[in-house]
Amino acid sequence: MIIVSNTSPLSNLAAIGHLHLLSQIYPKIIIPQAVANELTNAPPEDAAIRTVSNLDWIEIQPVTHRSQVETLLQKKLDLGEAEAIALALELNADRLLIDEQLGRREASNLGIEITGILGILVAAKARLLIPAVQPIMDALIAQAGFRISTELYIRILQAVDE
Repeated sequence: MIIVSNTSPLSNLAAIGHLHLLSQIYPKIIIPQAVANELTNAPPEDAAIRTVSNLDWIEIQPVTHRSQVETLLQKKLDLGEAEAIALALELNADRLLIDEQLGRREASNLGIEITGILGILVAAKARLLIPAVQPIMDALIAQAGFRISTELYIRILQAVDE
């Protein structure tokens, strides 16, 4: 299974100490160089985020089709998102892990299967890797500054019977 990730799922889960969930669901995750750079350049106080790209189950792979990246940048995506989407297309990835709304929309329009951090939490609970989703969503909001609408928050809790 080929999984490509943008920065947000990795950095947010690292920030709250739950990055291990990704490796339990996806044995290998591929990131483009721009995502690796974003992780490595996190502020010094975010030491857990700065080391993500060094993990043995994270593989850094450069994007070869730069024209796709340039096209995506023109649509107001940041470099990490553009490279992650372009790499997912190049590799014919099974899934792209991405949270940002504009990036999700562009990836979906290009036919890429996407999952965000909340989908990862739902999968983790279904696999019995976590007992509850709510405390992790609360930590994402409080510690990582992750934004979840009230409606989506409620829908996720309903989906996992919490």
